[in-house]
Amino acid sequence: MGFPITRMRRLRKSPVIRDALSEVNVSLNDLIYPMFVIEGKNIRNPVMSMPGVYQCSPDILLTEIEKAIKIGIKAIILFGIPEIKDAVGSSAYAQDGIIQQTILKIKKAFPELLLITDVCLCEYTDHGHCGLIKENKIVNDSTLELLAKTALTHAQAGADIVAPSDMMDGRVAAIRKVLDGSGFDETLIMAYSVKYASAFYGPFRDAAGSAPQFGDRGTYQMDPRSSIKQAVQEAALDIEEGADIVIVKPALAYMDIIKTISNTFNCPITSYNVSGEYAMVKAAAEKGWIDEKRVVLELMTGFKRAGSNLIITYHALDIAAWLQEV
Repeated sequence: MGFPITRMRRLRKSPVIRDALSEVNVSLNDLIYPMFVIEGKNIRNPVMSMPGVYQCSPDILLTEIEKAIKIGIKAIILFGIPEIKDAVGSSAYAQDGIIQQTILKIKKAFPELLLITDVCLCEYTDHGHCGLIKENKIVNDSTLELLAKTALTHAQAGADIVAPSDMMDGRVAAIRKVLDGSGFDETLIMAYSVKYASAFYGPFRDAAGSAPQFGDRGTYQMDPRSSIKQAVQEAALDIEEGADIVIVKPALAYMDIIKTISNTFNCPITSYNVSGEYAMVKAAAEKGWIDEKRVVLELMTGFKRAGSNLIITYHALDIAAWLQEV
């Protein structure tokens, strides 16, 4: 039926009706809060390109986590900043590494918190790449053993979910094999399955100290110009290898990819609302050009509508506060 019999505005005539008919809603259960831990004590370094985000030493991090839990955050993803970096990223898989020791402290203090750990070498290598280097090339297969070793040390320390972000071929299978063979068959893998070589990562590299010292990551992260079919293939391979959850990263420019992956696979989807996306919103809000709350909640709703089950976002603390406003 057309106008005037059908009047779509009747469905939007009051807040009560709009609320009753809403189908896409963001909740505290959707949010994963990224946090950065650095070696030392009593450290809370602001990340200048990401207002409100800090590098924290483990003692300060525990205080920040307690605040986050009180406001409703139920899950975090943890990134480590080691004191020592070398060509093989040895601090990534050291039993006494910054992440491993911090996991132990977090799980002791907050056993109910869902703790996800980033598994990669880029924060731990002196060259800043996600894999081993040979003749100025990032080599794939020999990197897999180190990624699996890293994931295992995280699981041994108490991580609930390990999240390989390196984009090496075959790393999910390598990690799943090592975890299962070591008695950690219930540790989940949340794979960065569809991760693009994006211009939106700059502020994160400031926070994690992980900028590559030569070249770029275009030989292993996906080309933004690549086909949707390639994104589907990447996700399919990781799911076949044992990924329990897949990540699409970034989120804002790739909602079509989120939607396609969600429609194609019967698997939970996480979108990563990355540092550059966060920084743009913060900068515009600081200028008074946008209503930060409305913009952020609209973005989160868009990610959910596209098919995201979970959202990694630096806005998580603000969103948690807004969702609980009366």
